[in-house]
Amino acid sequence: MNSRYQAYYTNSPSILEYMVSLLKPRPGARLLEPCAGEGAFIDAVLSSTPSLLIDAFELDPDASQHLLQKYKNNESVSIFHSDTLVDESLLLRMSMGGYYDLIISNPPYGAWQEYDKRKELKKIYRGLYVKETYALFLYQALQLLKPGGRLVFIVPDTFLSLHMHRALRRNILLQSCIETITLFPSSFFPGVNFGYSNLSIISLKRMESSQHNEDNQFTVSSGYREPSELLTKPPHIKQTIFHQRDLLESIDHSLLLSQNADHLTLLKAATGRLGDIADCVTGIYSGNDKQFLRVLTSDIRNGAKYQTVSQEMIYRGKEPPSLHGIATRDCFVPILKGGGVRFHKPNLWFLDWSVEAVHHYQTNQKARFQNSRYYFKTGIGVPMVSSSSVTAALIEQRIFDQSIVGIFPHEPKYLYYLLGFFNSTLCTTLLRTINPSANNSANYIKKLPFLVPTDEHLNRVNTHVRTILSQLTKTGGCAASDIEFLNREFESAYNLKQTAVDIQWGNSLTSRSS
Repeated sequence: MNSRYQAYYTNSPSILEYMVSLLKPRPGARLLEPCAGEGAFIDAVLSSTPSLLIDAFELDPDASQHLLQKYKNNESVSIFHSDTLVDESLLLRMSMGGYYDLIISNPPYGAWQEYDKRKELKKIYRGLYVKETYALFLYQALQLLKPGGRLVFIVPDTFLSLHMHRALRRNILLQSCIETITLFPSSFFPGVNFGYSNLSIISLKRMESSQHNEDNQFTVSSGYREPSELLTKPPHIKQTIFHQRDLLESIDHSLLLSQNADHLTLLKAATGRLGDIADCVTGIYSGNDKQFLRVLTSDIRNGAKYQTVSQEMIYRGKEPPSLHGIATRDCFVPILKGGGVRFHKPNLWFLDWSVEAVHHYQTNQKARFQNSRYYFKTGIGVPMVSSSSVTAALIEQRIFDQSIVGIFPHEPKYLYYLLGFFNSTLCTTLLRTINPSANNSANYIKKLPFLVPTDEHLNRVNTHVRTILSQLTKTGGCAASDIEFLNREFESAYNLKQTAVDIQWGNSLTSRSS
């Protein structure tokens, strides 16, 4: 692995053999390896088909020099020390409608891009998410393929569902026939286990007919326990068939996987979404929490890193403070941050809301005074990152930080109803189906299906949530039976027989490796 270039070299014999078998190289074909590394793919394809014409690009000067020495006596292999994504010869070939018969790669991803480089990439790869370079490599390779050409890549599984890769998915679905997608753990790379991420191998064929592409169906396979199973396909491997037309018509063209077909049907068929009945926004960032944030007591989790707030400095006015700040000494206001608490979270953190501090939030480049019209309003706060389950707590006349998605129903009658929904297991399952990562950003929350409740169902849930909130003020805890009641209510309302966090390929955060 080269950490500077975020490249994990593919040295697994099983992975190499499997990918070459998907590539189906033929004598005389012209092949591109855009991120050649140590030359593992080059060796594998030459072992299978010696008479290939290979162009190999590599940015790392040490790796590039190694490749030049390694293949100096092989006239069919051309080595280029160049930045593949901005190489002028490749950009010209992209504009000409394809050049290569075959492309195979394990591109780097997650590497830091300087801001000037990002601007350059945004101009070239319009509409794509340039912070994750693997998406750019995949898109570029697709454009470099001749009609009928075949591509095989190892990429993070995040490209299947993350909102930021919507444009990439659309291009793939319209310009190619996907042949297979194989999901497997990152630990299949010898000596590497990211723990939080999974990887995938995608093979596709470039096709000019959009109608042909839309009619295409392909298989997604998963459940692999060791690399050798890529070749043997034992009985426990799960295979699911997808139609490209269905994905083009689905929300954000996402490829959704779940063991429960009812959840998939619900997500695809629902005509109403949460974003239709509520505003979903992220909150404030001070730009320097150590300076502006205070904690009630130092024994609160992570509280030892911050100053404690004195009682006389806490704002206790009956009316919400001005968005321009407070001119008196009692200028610290409660802020909702962190997660793991259901329904109600006491005021533990406070933010400096003096006139000077608010001016800083509004003008400092690092600060984010965003969505301020929702500050000090009543809504629901959902942590943007959660572990095993989604949790939600009321935002009551306080602000919320950028790690929280604030949900503000257009109609007050849905406040407690949605608070109950976001603390139900069904909500977690649906969110993990939409986005298998632990990222509950506003974009994903807006996509949750919303079925208008009957008056009877709405009243039952609202009454129960009010009871829970009343109990919390007395006991400080929420009983498991309360959650089970909400689970049954929402499962029944959404016509589901059972609910479980059953996402087949786990909680994978945005990958930072390749």
